[in-house]
Amino acid sequence: MGTSTLHIDLGALANNWRALDAKSADSVETAAVVKADGYGIGAGKAGRALMKAGVKTFFVAAAEEGVILREAVGPSPRICVFGGHMSGDADMISDMQLTPMLNSLDQITRHFEALPGHPFGVQLDTGMNRLGMEANEWDAVRDLVMQKKPMLIMSHLACADEPDHPMNAQQLGEFHRMTDGLDAPRALSATGGILLGSEFHFDLTRPGIGLYGGLPFEEAEPVVRVECPIIQIRDVAVGETVGYGNSWTAEVPSRVATVAAGYADGITRHISNQSVLFDADTPCPLLGRVSMDLITVDVTHLDHTPRSLDILNAHQTVDDLADIGGTIGYEVLTSLGRRYNRRYVG
Repeated sequence: MGTSTLHIDLGALANNWRALDAKSADSVETAAVVKADGYGIGAGKAGRALMKAGVKTFFVAAAEEGVILREAVGPSPRICVFGGHMSGDADMISDMQLTPMLNSLDQITRHFEALPGHPFGVQLDTGMNRLGMEANEWDAVRDLVMQKKPMLIMSHLACADEPDHPMNAQQLGEFHRMTDGLDAPRALSATGGILLGSEFHFDLTRPGIGLYGGLPFEEAEPVVRVECPIIQIRDVAVGETVGYGNSWTAEVPSRVATVAAGYADGITRHISNQSVLFDADTPCPLLGRVSMDLITVDVTHLDHTPRSLDILNAHQTVDDLADIGGTIGYEVLTSLGRRYNRRYVG
């Protein structure tokens, strides 16, 4: 046990999907986003667990991710590609039966010429100014595109994690203006949009972060736990320092555990001297700087010698750690490195 262990609860993942699915009507399909290798937990295993729960449609960021997912889940589910049809993707899209979300006039031309008759969707920009066609572009090609029968017309909300933000109503109105009356299924909402209510659900929702235990889905079950083995425990005298830069100095005689985890494992240096690790339910302060492979932790108050400490668990979620480090839960999850020993349960 020389490296930290990433415990992944696939049962919790499936339960989170079921809970989000229950928030929309039976007529609304609930898909699942498994981009970035399933938000860091493994797209293949996540995909198979979600299929068993009832998922029929997946979303990934790029065609290459779609290839990996297809090999894991087989031929039956639909795999949609947010990035659309990029140059050089035609063979992958065709061979692996991927469904690109076409984002631009160039992509529409590329797809229709390279793969006539192949399924596709369309992404529209309703104000986020990231991906998708703007209203004037859509007006120019809408009739042509609709003749080809897109399987989905979608857009993406910029501020769905802030329910009272005026951008939500603005984008909802723009999506209606761009799509009302068209004969195709529609999708607007990821996790945050699902929680905004039924008027944002349309025909399909595509939860992502909420599946993996992250906000804004406060009811989510935790999916990941990071267990860090203790390599060594030493006594530190008053006045002695710990770690790079002498950033922590002992004010009382202390016992300091050195655990196997660091910024090479996605544990950001920004939590140095601020976060805690846990021995079961007991918090243990992180001392000094997070280094590449090691973290030092105060275990003076424990009445036993633990073998490992948790930096992520039910007491300190990905969003808790993100708040300490000045980032978001998405980044914490997707930064968890390849060095972890991954153990799947559920």
